[in-house]
Amino acid sequence: MTRWVALLRGVNVNGITIRSAELAALFRERGYQDVRTVLASGNVVFGSDGTAAALKTDIEQSLRDRFGYDAWIVLVPHDELAAVVDGFPFPAAEDRHDYVVFGSDEDALDDLLADLEVDESVERVARGVRVVYWSCPKGSSTDTVFAKRAGAARFKRTTTTRNANTLRKLL
Repeated sequence: MTRWVALLRGVNVNGITIRSAELAALFRERGYQDVRTVLASGNVVFGSDGTAAALKTDIEQSLRDRFGYDAWIVLVPHDELAAVVDGFPFPAAEDRHDYVVFGSDEDALDDLLADLEVDESVERVARGVRVVYWSCPKGSSTDTVFAKRAGAARFKRTTTTRNANTLRKLL
C-alpha cells in the first residue's frame, strides 16, 4: 500500500468550509486506509493501492458530490514529501515565509515561472521536481509579483501552495 498526501485547493477560504472530521470521514468512506488530516487547510494523509490518476479522479469527484464545490487536488506520494521539504533551496529567516507550490501538471509549473521577473531582494523563486519553491517577507504573501502570478485563475486547477511548516507536520 502506498502512502499519499492529498492537498486540496481552496478549502476553508472563500466560503468553502470543510471540517477536518468530515474530510477524514469522506476518505474513510471511500475505502482509504490510515486517514489523518493535518490542520484545517485541506491536507489528508492516507493509504491506498490505487494509481495516482484513479485516486485523483475519485477524490475530486467525491469532494464535489459531498461538499458541493469545484474540487481540485494535488496528490503527492508521502515518501517524496520529505525530499521536497529537505530540498528547499533558500535559507530560513525569522522575517520570511517559506512556501512550496505543488502542481499536478509540469507544464503549469513551467508556465508559472515563464518570463517571471522577481526582485530577489524581496522574494525568491526556484523550480524543483514537481514543485516551485518560494520565499517572501512575512505579510507579503498575497502582493508580491510571484504571489499575483500564482493566484491567477489559470493555475487554479493544477496548483496549490503550502507553507513549509505545514509540510513538516505532514511528514
